[in-house]
Amino acid sequence: MKTKQYTTEQEQIARFAKALGHPARMAILNFLARQESCYFGDIHEELPIAKATVSQHLKELKDAGLIQGEIETPKVKYCINRENWELARKLFIGFFNERKCTSCCE
Repeated sequence: MKTKQYTTEQEQIARFAKALGHPARMAILNFLARQESCYFGDIHEELPIAKATVSQHLKELKDAGLIQGEIETPKVKYCINRENWELARKLFIGFFNERKCTSCCE
């Protein structure tokens, strides 16, 4: 059986793309990008979805490395992970700039 090998860049951009693949996560990132940092309750108030759903989306974004969270008992404070935010920006720009689409489907 043939095993496909993916580059580290392909795996990283796929991880970021998966995290960006839901409108609620995009809304969370838009909200956090406008803040220095914010608490879970602030994020929950911004979105028209249940707290448990917000928590799941925050976990996906955190697992992908796009946000980070700090526990400040009894709350959790979230902010953009600036290093990975910049890495994601560069990867997506590079991906779309370096791969010119040919007109194979005309």
